[in-house]
Parts: sequence; C-alpha cells; structure tokens
Amino acid sequence: MSVVEGLPFADEKKKYILERLDPILEEMVSDVLTEMPKVPIDFMIAWLRKRSGTANEVKMSMAAKNAQLKQELGQASCSLQEAGLAISGGKDDAPVDSEEEDDDDDEMPEGFLKSDEQLGKARASVSAEAYGQWNQKKAFTPPNYPKTAEQQERLKTTLSASFMFAELEKADMDLVTGAMKEQTFAAGDKVINEGDDGDYLFVIEKGALDCVKNIDGADKVVKTVSTGDVFGELALLYNCPRAANVLAKDDCVCWQLDRETFNHIVKDAAVKRRTKYDAFLSSVTLISSLGAYERSQISDALKAENLKSGDSIIKQGDPGDKFYIVEEGTLYATKDGNRVMDYKAGDYFGELALLKNQPRAASVIVESPEAKVLSMTRLSFTKMLGPLTDILQKNIYSYK
Repeated sequence: MSVVEGLPFADEKKKYILERLDPILEEMVSDVLTEMPKVPIDFMIAWLRKRSGTANEVKMSMAAKNAQLKQELGQASCSLQEAGLAISGGKDDAPVDSEEEDDDDDEMPEGFLKSDEQLGKARASVSAEAYGQWNQKKAFTPPNYPKTAEQQERLKTTLSASFMFAELEKADMDLVTGAMKEQTFAAGDKVINEGDDGDYLFVIEKGALDCVKNIDGADKVVKTVSTGDVFGELALLYNCPRAANVLAKDDCVCWQLDRETFNHIVKDAAVKRRTKYDAFLSSVTLISSLGAYERSQISDALKAENLKSGDSIIKQGDPGDKFYIVEEGTLYATKDGNRVMDYKAGDYFGELALLKNQPRAASVIVESPEAKVLSMTRLSFTKMLGPLTDILQKNIYSYK
C-alpha cells in the first residue's frame, strides 16, 4: 500500500500526487543528485523550465522573468513539502479540503497552497525517500547468512577499514556482519547498471571496479573503487536510480548488504557522520574549493583521533603514512628541539612526507588539554587529494 493512502486528502488529491507529482519529483531529484549542483535551487528552476518546454521561447522584461521564476520555485517547494508530509504520516494543521478540484494539468490544486507557518513545518520533513515501500516503518529482522570463521575474520577486517561501518556499535556490527553476503566477480563483469533501482550496496574486500558514465556520447570512467571502499550506497541513501555502470577491473571479492538492513542499522549513522564532516571540510581552506561530491568522498575517508596534551602525533624521522587535519584544539611542530609551527582547527599537516616520500621533517605535539584530528591514509590521500597536489606543493611547510 502506498504511503499516500494514509494522507488526509481527498481521493482526487491522492490521485494527483501519485499520477502527477511523483513522476516529476522523482525525475527531478534523480537529476539533482546526478549533477550535484552547487546551487540546487537554480538548477531546479532551470530544470522545471526545460521540463515544461518554456525555456528560451518567451521574451519578457526582467521584472516579468523574476516574477515567473519566483512562481515556479514556489510551486516546486510546495510540491516537495507535500512529499515531506508523507514521511511524517500526513499530519498537518490545515483543514482537509474535500471539494473536488479542477482537472487542469497546468495548475497546482488549490488545497496544496499552505500558510508560511505550515510550509515551514513541512519543509523540515522533506526527504529523498518520500516515495515507495522503503519509507514504510515496520518490524525488521535482518537476514543472517552463515559464515565460516575465516570469512568472518576477513569481513571484520574489511569493514573496519570502511568509513560507513567502522564506528558502528558492536551489536549493530554483528547484525550487519551476519546480513552480508559474499559475492565474487570476474574481470569485465557488470556489477551495477546505470538507471536500475538500487536495493543493495557493496563493500570491496579484494579487487578494483570502475564507475562508468556515458558523457557526450562516450563512456568515461568517473571513479575507481578498490579494497575497503563502498559503492552503490547513493541509491540507498537517496532512493534514486543507479547513477553509473560499475564494472570489475579484475577478479573481485565483495560483500553485499541489502537495502532494509542498511536503512535500519547503518544509514542514519552514515548520513550524520558525512554531514558533520562535510560542514567542517567546507571551512578548511585547502578543501573548500572542491565540490560537494569530492568533499563527501574525503569525509568518508577520514578517521577521527582523540588526543590529550603532550601527545605526539608524528615524530621527526619516522616514516610518514598519514595526512592530518586539525578539527579541535591546538598543536605545534618542533624540529631539532625548536618550535617551528603552530596549528589550530582547520590547519593541516603531514603532507610533506607523503608528497616527497621522505621521513617526517618535524614532530607534532598536542598543546591544548584535548585535541581532535582527522587522519587520512597515504592511499586515500593520493586518491582524494590528487587534484590539489600543486596547491599542496606550494604550501608545504619546509620547517627551515
């Protein structure tokens, strides 16, 4: 049964939602998530104009154009807000309008226009998972696939290296581990088809896979994932179609997790973590120039480390295998016993040893009572921050 059936609307409004709004909104959300525009509202306005066939067809004064844009945006916002009501069970303070509406495809039904107060309440409930059976709450028991001791150990090692699962509580980790199913793929196998509905994600234990999209008529590799990486999660996080084809580059071993287990156990923790780190990374000068998608990938690769006053994060002369960003607290660097650099929230260090493949040029010590840093492995550093190599080379602290 559709969630729309439980809404306190007249039958014609329910029919309007299912037949008119759902297809448009799902298509728009999918395109927004595919493009990941910096200004979603502008993208949505342009999308609506193109969808309606009015773009570049009517010449208007600037004032008239602005008026039309505001009207279209208002209609789009109203549609999304009504979708949000589906999530909260259709609760609304507005009286139910039982009168029949005009069957006019070009106009928004009058009953969909809310007061500012009501719109504000609805806006908080908007979600990309407002549609379909996945949004319905019900009792849930995850599947449990028997595993040998050797499989369990391999899976535990793989999940501990994955951002999405590493910080789960033990009880939740046990449930997720039991629900995962081992899958093997040969080189050249297509694991995911672009445009398909997504009902599972994968964690890679061994091998590498290419994410391929058709751009300007040619298939292009937009991302390569390898051991420890997660792929296929976007379709589950946002209930959108698969954004790309995924093909195995070589023989791969992956662990498959179904949508329901992911939603009930993993999703909330992953979304909160990604949102928190994305907001912080937007304030880091080095990374703020990257797009939202790139920042989200960096967020996924970071691991938090809590420290106390006097702790040495890196020591002069040691080999370097991590890059660090300061999230909280203050630290300082010493070279040959002399203080040469201070660090605060948003500063980064450790790039010199990774870029030049040299031992640590200085020691870094915690100065504040407590500190928190975000670390990234050499492999993730090379993969995620490759486009910023020139900037990093210019900004390297020589400690001279």
